[in-house]
Amino acid sequence: MSPPDEALHDAAETIRTADALLIGAGAGMGVDSGLPDFRGDAGFWKAYPPFRGKQFHKISTPHWFETDPPMAWGFFGHRLNLYRNAAPHAGYAILRRWMETRPQPGFVFTSNVDGHFERAGFAPERIVECHGSIHHLQCTQPCRGEIWPTGNVNIDVDPETIRARSELPRCPHCSALARPNILMFNDWGWRSTRSQEQFDRYLLWAERMDGQNVVAIELGAGLAIPTVRIECEGRGTRLIRINPREAETHPPGISLPLGALEALQRIDALLAAS
Repeated sequence: MSPPDEALHDAAETIRTADALLIGAGAGMGVDSGLPDFRGDAGFWKAYPPFRGKQFHKISTPHWFETDPPMAWGFFGHRLNLYRNAAPHAGYAILRRWMETRPQPGFVFTSNVDGHFERAGFAPERIVECHGSIHHLQCTQPCRGEIWPTGNVNIDVDPETIRARSELPRCPHCSALARPNILMFNDWGWRSTRSQEQFDRYLLWAERMDGQNVVAIELGAGLAIPTVRIECEGRGTRLIRINPREAETHPPGISLPLGALEALQRIDALLAAS
């Protein structure tokens, strides 16, 4: 048996005997849904050619909502439209089925802001979006500190310039410009209330799972911002790391250098055959 096949069999058996699953997901999880992972400057420029020469962490900041709102909402409005139009790939359904058939309830911990776990049918109370969600808004001013759903907000974006050319969202209370409830770079104004409530539920679950065999399945989480990797390494009894480029892990972790969908489908086939 080749090393990849051996690791896949090991992963299948590890999942089969788990009491509960912790599913950790980074940007690589969305690639099979047609979403960009912004890996490096080249990946960012490929997704957004008009920003060539600029860096993702220089664009994804609250600074632009103050100095150039049409550019800021062009970028985030384009992402909102992209995430709305893309369908969660089949791997989400596989993960949901695995999680729901374990003896104990599981949890999702993701740095993705696309909302695809909830769209794929995962219970909202079982999800932590540690960087927020593009499907929720907040005021750019120190208003009431409220967070509200984007609802029917639609941003018309010029595809040639990635600038918004429609009316921009406003705070329903003070009429100041609204922004996504996402943790950006150099972001001291992010309202973390919603994500903190999710995290508090997650910590209660983790306490209840003490002594249980909790297997962490980590998908597409990179090293640049290792929040998801650290969480999965620290919480799981055993870690299954799925990543086509950065799959290395320490024993007894299982390393699968594959894309998320391929790895999940191959493991699922092994589970069905066992």
